[in-house]
Amino acid sequence: MEKIKVKKLTQGAKLPQRATDGSAGFDLYACIEQPIILNKGDTAVIPTGIAVEIGRRDYAAFIYARSGLAIKQGISLLNSVGVIDSDYRGEIRIGVIKQTEGEYEIKPFERIAQMVIEPVATPEIELCDELNETQRGSGGFGSTGKN
Repeated sequence: MEKIKVKKLTQGAKLPQRATDGSAGFDLYACIEQPIILNKGDTAVIPTGIAVEIGRRDYAAFIYARSGLAIKQGISLLNSVGVIDSDYRGEIRIGVIKQTEGEYEIKPFERIAQMVIEPVATPEIELCDELNETQRGSGGFGSTGKN
């Protein structure tokens, strides 16, 4: 993949950035003018002020929590992982939830999530009457071990 096009929807928006050469994800920034205070159980949708054009239908952008915010502050994504489809051109907004006790203040232009660009498979769906048998079969939750 050569480039991802990024459009600033708000003049002050920050472009996604990788923190190090080895970073898989691009940090996304809270494009807000005033801090947002979250307490346990509070949710918010944080604008980033940007939209992206991935440029290939066989790729998508996946939005993940930042591990430091999640572990140290209890700030996670509302939907666990966000998916930015290759044909979406709207603003990337981050749904967050405060899961632990205490107050947390999201500051303007704070790194709020990370975006990873990954390939996606889009196979055809085929209706059938039977599926191949496996050792596991239809065993569900906990069927492969004690827990």
